[in-house]
Amino acid sequence: MTVFDRATLAAALAGRERREHPLDGRRHAAVAVVVVDTADGPGIVLTKRSARLRAHAGQWALPGGRIDTGETAEDAARRELHEELGLDLPATAVVGSLDDYPTRSGYVITPVVVWAGADASMTPNPDEVASAHLVSGAVLDVEPRFVSIPESDRPVIQLPMLGTLIHAPTAAVVYQFRELALHGRTTRVDHFEQPVFAWR
Repeated sequence: MTVFDRATLAAALAGRERREHPLDGRRHAAVAVVVVDTADGPGIVLTKRSARLRAHAGQWALPGGRIDTGETAEDAARRELHEELGLDLPATAVVGSLDDYPTRSGYVITPVVVWAGADASMTPNPDEVASAHLVSGAVLDVEPRFVSIPESDRPVIQLPMLGTLIHAPTAAVVYQFRELALHGRTTRVDHFEQPVFAWR
């Protein structure tokens, strides 16, 4: 595992061909893979969604949501960061984007990588976020698990971290980020399946 910085991460993102998916009637959403400085080097932020939310309550997630009309994925990711975590970052904080991930619940998610650095004072919005967690590089470098389910011929990806299992779509996005940031590898993840409880 290598410790990455903004310049190497930006070069890695720019040096790959980003895989996009057409909406085909699905809704477009963006999530923020926000990089912050931790005592162990750069890490990212994961949230646990509020139990009060109508959709995917209590699930692990990256900050994000639907892209509004006229909004770019980058702008939507930054807006959601502010709404969910009180983190107000400028457009210059955007480093690049990972591959689109189409979900079973009718979205195409565009993950936007945002560099907060040491300026990451967060105030989670309790209406949307139950808790926010910093995931350091050492934790991020966990090996994924792949399991089979009778409902699909695609492997379900799981990331064992934070004392639990993180599932797709979050696990797929985090795994692709880990592969690129920590190992310099372009690993496609849009074929990984979600658990059935996340299909709704």
